[in-house]
Amino acid sequence: MARFSGKTAIITGSSNGIGRAAALLFAKDGANVTITGRNSERLEETKQQILSAGIPENKVNSVVADLTTEKGQDEVINSTVAKFGQLDILVNNAGAAVPDTQGNTGTDQNIDIYHKTFQLNLESVIRITQKAKAHLIASKGEIVNVSSIAAGPQAQPGFIYYAISKAALDQYTRSTAIDLVQHGVRVNSVSPGLVVTGFTNAMGVPDTGSKNFYDFMASHKECIPLGKSGQPDDIANIILFLADRNLSSYIVGQSIVADGGSTLVMGCQVHDMKTMLGL
Repeated sequence: MARFSGKTAIITGSSNGIGRAAALLFAKDGANVTITGRNSERLEETKQQILSAGIPENKVNSVVADLTTEKGQDEVINSTVAKFGQLDILVNNAGAAVPDTQGNTGTDQNIDIYHKTFQLNLESVIRITQKAKAHLIASKGEIVNVSSIAAGPQAQPGFIYYAISKAALDQYTRSTAIDLVQHGVRVNSVSPGLVVTGFTNAMGVPDTGSKNFYDFMASHKECIPLGKSGQPDDIANIILFLADRNLSSYIVGQSIVADGGSTLVMGCQVHDMKTMLGL
């Protein structure tokens, strides 16, 4: 029997990248899945990949929604419970480094970017967790948050607001883990390093610049000692591990770092971003 048979999982930000990979793996492993994102075309691509894997359509709930809004949060939770009758796993994956349209970085970055970043990376997680809480308590379920190594102790002058939003998410993970474990709900997170997704494109970096960036990082051992960029499945498999109580039952409130060794050296900080993008 598949390990998530009879379970229902919500994976936010599943229209591409890590979220898409996690949704596909959960579905293949027996779970009912709710996939959600703001881009309807990319979300449909995720759905078709799941169906192409032989998963029946009645095991997939696709919701185009903006999770920074009450309406979007309610629609994701309510449609999941209405269709599948329960919620066992919540993967808070949706997040982004919101680009400053004026090109400002560091302390010059507009405060509006701070608000938009926190609204998506932290506030939406808080709100959807609150709305999912009763359902997860009923099922003695799991929450897996997707953070970032940017939350670590190293300075992130180019992505200040993104970094502090993920640092706040790490504290939220720890605190909610202790708050909810008394109800039988486990909360953990994964902190990816560089993973080849649409992350840089969402920041306004063209495909050429994105490829240059990933290639540069992978080819410099002071950036990624392992010598290669991560792939979405690398992180998705950790998400499934943390959602599997048979394998990770004694892990509570922790974040697993998956970065190819980057945080052990963090030499990428000495390189100029424009050089890495090759633009």
